[in-house]
Order: sequence, then C-alpha cells, then structure tokens
Amino acid sequence: MNTLLWVVIAYVSGALPFSVWVGKLALHTDIRGYGDRNPGAFNVFRAGGKLWGVIAILLDGFKGAIPIWLAISWGEVSGWPLAVVAIAPVLGHAYSPFLGFRGGKALAVTFGIWCGLTLWFGPTVLGIALAIGLAILVTPGWAVLLGMLVLLAALALYQPDPLLLAVWAVNTALLLWKHRDDLRHPPRVQDSPVLRRLKK
Repeated sequence: MNTLLWVVIAYVSGALPFSVWVGKLALHTDIRGYGDRNPGAFNVFRAGGKLWGVIAILLDGFKGAIPIWLAISWGEVSGWPLAVVAIAPVLGHAYSPFLGFRGGKALAVTFGIWCGLTLWFGPTVLGIALAIGLAILVTPGWAVLLGMLVLLAALALYQPDPLLLAVWAVNTALLLWKHRDDLRHPPRVQDSPVLRRLKK
C-alpha cells in the first residue's frame, strides 16, 4: 500500500501541466498553438520568451524529482518499488488526466526523475549529451536518443545498478514513443561552419 500511494502521488505530480498553466496564467495564451503543439516547456519559450520558458522547465523538472525525493526520505521506498515510483511522473506527464490523457514529450520531467535518483550525475550526463546532440543533429528526437544512450553508457560504467538500468529502459521506451514522429526520419547532421571545418 505504501508503494501504491507513492506511485499515485508521483503520477499525479507528473501529470500537473505546469507549462500549459504558465502559458494561460502568465502569457494569456495556449502554448499548444505554438511549435509542435506539444504541451511542454519548450513551447513556452516559443510563446513567451526565455524567462517563462526557464520557469516552465524548472517546474516540469521538479515535478519529477520531488516525489522521488519524498518517497525515499519520507516513505522509505527503496529497491524495485522505487523504480515504479520513478517512472510514474514520466507517465503522468506523457498521459496527463488534466489534458484528456494527452501530454508532453516528457523530456524535462525525465531530467527530474534522474535528479531524484542520482542527484547531479544523471542530469549532468544527459544534459551534456543532449546539448551536443541538438548542436549536431537536425531532428530533436535523435538528439534525445543520443542523450539517453550516453546516459546508459555512463550508468553501466559508474552506477551499474539493475534498478537504474530498468528505469532507464522504460524511460527510454516512453521517450522514443513520444518522439516517434521525429524518429521516422533518418538522422541528419546540422550544416554549420564548425562541422564543415571538422569534415575537412
């Protein structure tokens, strides 16, 4: 029952559509009308600029991290039950009951759950790899896949915990599904002066 309670708390936390609420309350617009029409933090950037975009990303990250921290510290959840709790915010964000069980692509909340599980390690590795991927690759979905593969390699080398690897597998499967439209196209490299010089 304790695990079920924390899974529900984590799912509801992840389901809170902060980016949509920031758009409506602060920007007086529906962010789902911008960019890829995704109810996520990056469309807050498109709708209202950097400040509100950063706020939306932080909120989406914390809604993944906080329930995990609380489940560990207050609920004393550990082992495989913790893996289920860790995935719940991603599912909540991707399939939010507040949005008719539609949701975002679950990237910011992914950073949040890895912060909850590994503090700085997971988010730092994933962030660096994702930044490199976005700088090199045209399609964001392939950059997300690259980031998750680099995170897997880092976990395998430095924190080869079966629990973390299981969370990674389910998390990656959800991200690939939410980015499936991007992944239907073959990966393409950005055309930039820096990359052209490297090719020479």
